[in-house]
Amino acid sequence: MRLLSAVSALTLTLVVTSCAGTPSGHPDGHDGGRLTLASGNDNNSFDPAALEIGHRVQYWMPVYDTLLVLDEDGDPQPNLATGWSYNADATILNLKLRDDVTFTDGAPFDSAAVQANLEHLAAGSGQNSYMAASIAEFDIVDDLELNLVLSAPDPGLLGYLGVVAGAMASPASLADPDIAFQPVGSGPYLLDVARTSSGSQYVYVRNEDYWNTGAFPYDEVVIKPMSETTARLNALRSGQVDAAPAVASTISQAQASGLQVNRTQVNWVGLFIADRDGAQVPALGDERVRQAINLAFDTEAIVENVMLGEGSVTDQIFNPAADAFDAELDGAYPYDPDEAKSLMAEAGYADGFAVRMPRIDAYSNLNPIIEQSLAELNITVDWVAEAPDAAVSSVLSGKYPMFFFQLGSQSGWQDIQKSVLPTSPWNPFRVEDDELSTLVATAQASTHEDRAAAMQAVNEWLVENAWFDPWYRENTVYLSNAQTNVVMQSQNVVPWIRGFTPAD
Repeated sequence: MRLLSAVSALTLTLVVTSCAGTPSGHPDGHDGGRLTLASGNDNNSFDPAALEIGHRVQYWMPVYDTLLVLDEDGDPQPNLATGWSYNADATILNLKLRDDVTFTDGAPFDSAAVQANLEHLAAGSGQNSYMAASIAEFDIVDDLELNLVLSAPDPGLLGYLGVVAGAMASPASLADPDIAFQPVGSGPYLLDVARTSSGSQYVYVRNEDYWNTGAFPYDEVVIKPMSETTARLNALRSGQVDAAPAVASTISQAQASGLQVNRTQVNWVGLFIADRDGAQVPALGDERVRQAINLAFDTEAIVENVMLGEGSVTDQIFNPAADAFDAELDGAYPYDPDEAKSLMAEAGYADGFAVRMPRIDAYSNLNPIIEQSLAELNITVDWVAEAPDAAVSSVLSGKYPMFFFQLGSQSGWQDIQKSVLPTSPWNPFRVEDDELSTLVATAQASTHEDRAAAMQAVNEWLVENAWFDPWYRENTVYLSNAQTNVVMQSQNVVPWIRGFTPAD
């Protein structure tokens, strides 16, 4: 990414050497001061069509307000949209909008702006374009009310309007070629382009015209990309930043330094048994073989010894906060190598088979466990080295019948869209099943009252048929100093910007 601006050596020196969490006070009653965060990733773009959740959400949430806000439990709350309702078959979503919001270029926030942003997202090539894909047309009632007419019920839509699909930019900026570097929103902050340089730091100053300044106590927010875990920990310990993502192995050092350890569970970690039809490896088309693989790993020992206890053993891909989650399914596949061998023999594969898997550096410590455990079933792993920057594209290309990865788990329907449908990117072999399709269709068309049961039926089918081999839900670790309180966000690896407040 190009530099957002040329930053003078003097300005950069002043910003880097100033202390995190500087107090200042403010006449409007909010606490003022500066919040400085380290991020595990650099920003990719401020183009609303390319926005991401995960680590990068902290870069765009200061400048783009969202139609709804997801609270710490992941439930939608009013924001730019003050109210919403569905028709009887959940194919029309009515939104009512705030009447006191303008973008920072002076343009009004209104129904036309909502339509322009959602159309821009759907037409883009960003990884979250699917969040607006169910919207077939827009029915503008008036400047402050519109209907989103859907091609089919979309149980994830309200959640999407609290993240990328809800991010609102000035309509005029959507066609500006500089939008990737110069956002124009209506959020609580403005990007200070003169003090911002990609790869180094992003500086945000308060939008004094924002309608809800009380929700954002800091006058200034600074985000510093730091890819190395050790660098982030050292920056926290030295006072250069107030909060940062971390990993389990840093917890003892962090606690010894007086840092606060915050946790949530977002990612599930395990094997993707992608070739469920047996197109490349016929054995994987037999559910008994997939079940045997699920039984072959001592996941409790892995969580205790590799993850240092920072995780929970699971047999399902859904987050505990999701409506599809069923606690009774955790434990469906206890470690049982004898039963695994019995299933392999029953399926006619007592002598095993070979399977190609990518050797991904991020999971190199787990590769010996994978190889050894599968060898107990006479399954031989043929490892293929993958460059770190090519790993995702390779596993999603259908190149590997089985691969080890971690994947964020958000709402139940979002996980289905992401991993289960024949069109899902994380279903790289495009496998489908008639029984599963019927269950998914029922869940999609379900009302709010019966949706959880319908979603859990999908989950039960996935577990029974061993479409995946989840090992554990990883504790996402986020550290903060004693001066900074953090509210972790359900279903996201880092908190929203509104989740930070100065400690009393």
